[in-house]
Amino acid sequence: MTDMVQRRDLLSASVLMAAASLPSRGADAAGADPAMTQVVQADAIPWRQLYNFPPGTAEQATLHGGLHEPGQYFVLIRWHPGYMSAPHSYETDRLCIVLSGTWWVASGTDFAPGATVPVEAGGFVRRVAGTPHYDGVKKHADGPAILAISGIGPIHFSLVDPHRPGWREV
Repeated sequence: MTDMVQRRDLLSASVLMAAASLPSRGADAAGADPAMTQVVQADAIPWRQLYNFPPGTAEQATLHGGLHEPGQYFVLIRWHPGYMSAPHSYETDRLCIVLSGTWWVASGTDFAPGATVPVEAGGFVRRVAGTPHYDGVKKHADGPAILAISGIGPIHFSLVDPHRPGWREV
């Protein structure tokens, strides 16, 4: 054998023996320690009626932070068919991913559901701070759309027409 092969084998054997003598950490490595990994199963998601929306239109589940607290937030929104938000804006960007269903989105101050653009599951939407927009699920959809939304709070929601409700039936 060459000197290089002998040195490699000796080094490999030394590393293997050292690793075998380390205490086992199997018990610490298994599972999800809630101090390190928080898990919320689908059936435990805390869905609540979306603020000021009638029952059966839209629900929200706050999974991290809070919309009215400083810092990052992460929420789920479930829009039911036949309902959309009224034109509104936020002071900070919102990053949205459609998890299921089809979400219909548009920009601008005029509410025109026929001008909305469909975003399918897996699609991404960035709502740019300070720009008016509206969205929801059209009446003849097969089911609700579920969105994951993240941003920096606290949010400041402004309706284009504050004299009308924040939702529309379509």
